[in-house]
Amino acid sequence: MFDRLDSKEGEVLLWIQDDLRAAWLTPIMKVITYLGEYGWFWLVVSMGLIAWKKYRPAGVLCLISLTGALLVNIIAIKHLFERARPYETIEGLTSLIGRQSQYSFPSGHASAAFAASVVIFMLMPRKIGIAAIVLAFLISFSRLYVGVHYPTDVLYGAISASIFSVFCVVVYRRKFADRFPTGAGGGS
Repeated sequence: MFDRLDSKEGEVLLWIQDDLRAAWLTPIMKVITYLGEYGWFWLVVSMGLIAWKKYRPAGVLCLISLTGALLVNIIAIKHLFERARPYETIEGLTSLIGRQSQYSFPSGHASAAFAASVVIFMLMPRKIGIAAIVLAFLISFSRLYVGVHYPTDVLYGAISASIFSVFCVVVYRRKFADRFPTGAGGGS
């Protein structure tokens, strides 16, 4: 399925490797990519929101979205497609963080980042929401930068998790918002 895409996406990844990677930027990108590892950062954020009564619904919805992204993208889709990592198939591409233990499609980092950040964007004050979305984009791009995902891996992970998160927030607003308000003015 991915054969035709691999060569075009390989060109993009080699361009990132050859033209964007820089000695000063690589340590920063490694830290950013680590924030997405196993979704730990977003789990901590979710638990922090749950602990803060005013934002408890946002924290619960983040956890629901993270769980949905995990079940669909990582447990089901990843094993259905079994796409090799780009550094395994693209000649000359190197991974800056070593071998990865799972398949490439879709990106779990992008899935987790967008699952939580879209909820935060929709339910939290605007400045916090924008910061969360920017971080989600940085985490997603870092996966391309370090050479462990194809662009479509990241794109699918981000889009599918975003759709699920929007669905969760819409259901929450229609069914439960009057009983459990976020206090954030719906992302104002």
